[in-house]
Amino acid sequence: MKIKEDNFFERVYEVARQIPYGKVTSYGAIAKALGAGRSARMVGWAMNACHGREDIPAHRVVNRLGLLTGKHHFDGTNLMQQLLESEGIQVIDNQIIDFKKHFWEPDF
Repeated sequence: MKIKEDNFFERVYEVARQIPYGKVTSYGAIAKALGAGRSARMVGWAMNACHGREDIPAHRVVNRLGLLTGKHHFDGTNLMQQLLESEGIQVIDNQIIDFKKHFWEPDF
């Protein structure tokens, strides 16, 4: 099946690929950048659907408070946290400690 250029999930992935190393963004920020500000949940579905795609840094997408709400979609108990910590992002109790410092705002 060929994916159309205007496919929402593919547009989400294009934004996610641009999240810099050591930074995170939120589902809502991606939705807003795509001109679909009320579609944070759809962004979450897109991130869930990219399971196994190594070209998409899904671990860098968290909720608006910095909580690792998508962690259960990663293999292993704490893989999402481990990936973030390997990039220098401290996580305690499934939440990024200095969310403001590590937040990246996509602007398209």
